[in-house]
Amino acid sequence: MFKNVIAPIQAWLLSQKRCVGCGKELADAKRGKAKGGEEKVTCFCGRIYIHDTKTDKYRRALLEEV
Repeated sequence: MFKNVIAPIQAWLLSQKRCVGCGKELADAKRGKAKGGEEKVTCFCGRIYIHDTKTDKYRRALLEEV
């Protein structure tokens, strides 16, 4: 039940290009290389995201991508 409440809020934050943990803008976060046309983005709070540069969307990184 808890996930049903949190998931839409996290999706909204990612659509606004903000971290789901601290709410800071991901544009200001540290960037690195990832496979294909993607960037590995590390927020100040330590959460890791993958930025698809083609669609300009963010998602949480999988364990294999960390």
